[in-house]
Amino acid sequence: MAGNVDSMADKRFIVSSSPHWRSPVATPQIMRDVIIALLPASVMGIIFFKLHALLIILVSVIFAVLTEAVIQKALHKPVTINDYSAAVAGLLLALVLPPTVPLWIPAIGSIVAIGIAKHVFGGLGQNPFNPALIGRAVLLASWPVLMTRWVWPVSQAPWMQGFDALTTATPLALLKLSGIKTPYAALFFGNVAGCIGETSVPAILLGALYLIWRGHITLRIPGYFIGTVAVLSALFRQDPLFHVLAGGLMLGAFFMATDYVSTPVTPRGQALFGIGCGVLTVMIRLFGGYPEGVCYAILIMDAATAVLDKFTRPRRFGEVRRSA
Repeated sequence: MAGNVDSMADKRFIVSSSPHWRSPVATPQIMRDVIIALLPASVMGIIFFKLHALLIILVSVIFAVLTEAVIQKALHKPVTINDYSAAVAGLLLALVLPPTVPLWIPAIGSIVAIGIAKHVFGGLGQNPFNPALIGRAVLLASWPVLMTRWVWPVSQAPWMQGFDALTTATPLALLKLSGIKTPYAALFFGNVAGCIGETSVPAILLGALYLIWRGHITLRIPGYFIGTVAVLSALFRQDPLFHVLAGGLMLGAFFMATDYVSTPVTPRGQALFGIGCGVLTVMIRLFGGYPEGVCYAILIMDAATAVLDKFTRPRRFGEVRRSA
């Protein structure tokens, strides 16, 4: 009987004070929607960068899912690959990789993203950093040459005649190192060098609109993020539209900076998070040695999420602040 009482006690729910919010949306549904939202950017990446881009995506997703399953089996935990969170991490990692990397690069990146950035901290919902961006950061630090080789999706770029030696640089690198500005049309439609999923702005926006329509994200973080980059770029006498369209800003703002786990939950915290990401992105782009700053900006602000939530949480009803 005592054993039965103990087992019943273990199953009791601990209920906090009201109000309560119940949502019928489960993790698998959210993750499926994220995958659907990323399909346009994935398809455009495959169209621009051909078969090797498809192979990178497949390897990255497969190794992410396998890593999740192996770790959970080894730890005698339920295997939860059917919640699609590992697949999302693998897909996001693939989309922020150059289309020229060998296939062992996304394999290692996925193992790092799932094994270290996710499960070392306890698994889904407990990771303080975006797993895909941790995977990319580790790969960039470990194999910088492989991670900075770029190709243009077309055989010729008429606007770059006379600069054949620079055709493997990204638009941000061309501007930073050589003062060459890529035309807006190429930046917008994605006909430029860059990571697999970050070049086509219409494809990214289409996926973002789907997530907004489904109610999974809001414009708060992306709006403050992109707006801050535009305003600071103008203050530093840079072309704000160029800096908004170039690099991984659009993909990062809508799909990385809006991560449920590693970003703030309070409205003011989200606003500060987006502004911080924007400030760091511009500082790294303009004054850092690396021409792109979105990845590191988001990871740095991920580290500040707990602090932002703590100091921006709303006051409870009836709470009286202590006087100094």
